[in-house]
Amino acid sequence: MKSIGAAGAVGLAGCSTDGGSSGNTISMGILMGVTGGLSEVGPAIRDAAELAVKQVRDADNGFAVDTQFENTETKPSRGVSGAEALVNAGYPMICGGLASSVTLQVAENVAIPNQTVMCSPSATSPDVSSLEDNDFVYRTPPTDKLQGSLLAQIAAERLEKESAAILFLNNAYGNGLSNGFTKTFESEYGGEVLNQVSYSAGRSSYTSQLQNALDGDPGTLVIIGYPESGNKIFRNFYENFDRADMDILVPDGLRADDLPGNVGHDMTNVRGTNPSSAGPGIEYFRSAYEEEYGSAPGPFNQQSFDAAAVLMLARAAAGEDDGTAVRDHMRAVTDAGGETVGPETLGEGVSLAAEGTEINYQGVSGPVEFDDNGDLASAVYNYFRYTENGTENIEQVEV
Repeated sequence: MKSIGAAGAVGLAGCSTDGGSSGNTISMGILMGVTGGLSEVGPAIRDAAELAVKQVRDADNGFAVDTQFENTETKPSRGVSGAEALVNAGYPMICGGLASSVTLQVAENVAIPNQTVMCSPSATSPDVSSLEDNDFVYRTPPTDKLQGSLLAQIAAERLEKESAAILFLNNAYGNGLSNGFTKTFESEYGGEVLNQVSYSAGRSSYTSQLQNALDGDPGTLVIIGYPESGNKIFRNFYENFDRADMDILVPDGLRADDLPGNVGHDMTNVRGTNPSSAGPGIEYFRSAYEEEYGSAPGPFNQQSFDAAAVLMLARAAAGEDDGTAVRDHMRAVTDAGGETVGPETLGEGVSLAAEGTEINYQGVSGPVEFDDNGDLASAVYNYFRYTENGTENIEQVEV
């Protein structure tokens, strides 16, 4: 595997560039799963990152942006090979991956050893925080250590449940959330998790796993996963169990407005949490996204815009396509202080960063300030519910 900085980034198949001198060309790989387990949400997450790129390209700031996209297919092995392609092409930074399992494998096998910066818009597993990454791995959504605790709080305080069961996808994302919920629900609220049942993606039926999870009549069921499996799980639940009024909780990975239609049931017994988007530029972002793509943004779209924006600002401040230099400016362009830059002024912000001006990027999803692990220092979540044909927010909760 070549180290970063290898020749040939501009003009490769799959790249998109506006030309320009090498010093004024920002090179960024985009590594996301638009097929597989995240096929229902991945394309829109990619679109949001591309929208940030468009903001910089369309600005009269003297900068071009060169990108290359690789589809991980929501598979760790494909994520690794896609990341290798980006590193070999000379990209010093990667916007992605999406699934935590993919992000962890890419970080450990490609990004960290090749000194390539990663910023994920949706990898939420607590395992990302503990990577020995030499400060090369960041993310714009909050860690599931927070989300697992919040789901437990909702189960105990809002739903007033004393027992629960968990049906979780057997990967880093599912394991992290399941363990986080269990620890908080039992130690802080005195509840009991009767069953923790894992499952694999791609099964034709999940009826037996549901039966095992529901054994003992838990007060609530927590289902953790992605829409691809979620479609079948909820279909099996409503078809085979007379429990349509049972309170079910889901995390961000299972917030998808088209899920009730795919399942064939209204899902009004399902509530959940997902990272909120409460930044000052949210209305501008929504308008720009709808104008560009003809639809409203979905889960993790705001975090994806922010991940791409921070990477491009850090690269502009660094002044060169070098992963270590980009890494050293990730916090400099997001910490409090300096001139405020938002999504509407991203193109101007790139120019200011390149000139050495101190800037503070205020994200679409909220303040983007990284702690020592590359995680967000604080977070706000939506507490939402499913309706007959989609989802709606109940309230926002700060954790």
